[in-house]
Amino acid sequence: MLKLVFVGVWVCAVTLGSVYYSMQQASAPVVSDADAERKALQEYVPGELITVPVITDGAVQGYFLTKLSFAVDKNKIKTLHVPLKESVTSALYDILVGQRLINVADTSNFDLANFKTKVKEGLNKDFEDEIIFEVLVEQLEYLSKADVARLANAPNEPKQRPVAIIDKNGNTAQDELPGKEAAAH
Repeated sequence: MLKLVFVGVWVCAVTLGSVYYSMQQASAPVVSDADAERKALQEYVPGELITVPVITDGAVQGYFLTKLSFAVDKNKIKTLHVPLKESVTSALYDILVGQRLINVADTSNFDLANFKTKVKEGLNKDFEDEIIFEVLVEQLEYLSKADVARLANAPNEPKQRPVAIIDKNGNTAQDELPGKEAAAH
């Protein structure tokens, strides 16, 4: 019985010592002046769900469902002539339909980081200024034309969920806006 008490005290001492040591070694992340200035100018703008048709051989084959949010320069966004949401919709049509960054038949070559970069660069090019700092992809899914028809014609069938698009690195689009989890509590 005495051995068990000594083992318990020993485990507690080692645990407390390791926690104390790790807290002493932990340091706050170093933030450069440029990063601090950018964070002060930054504001997160939630996006809305956008449906973009996938057109192949002159016919609609399915639909991308996407919801993007953005880290923007809060001073520059006030000077825009076209609202951000409308500009984003136009850019997404150009990127998803015109540039065909996502091949629905073979998503193994899809690169989520490249997609975010292309959207950011495309929007900043349209705005002729660096207004978008970061693109957050909250949802990027695909529904085939057959899925849409089945959902529309069969209300008693179990609902099918859209297929999440997974990039070549195995990442799915599940970014969350900073501060969103704090608002949920």
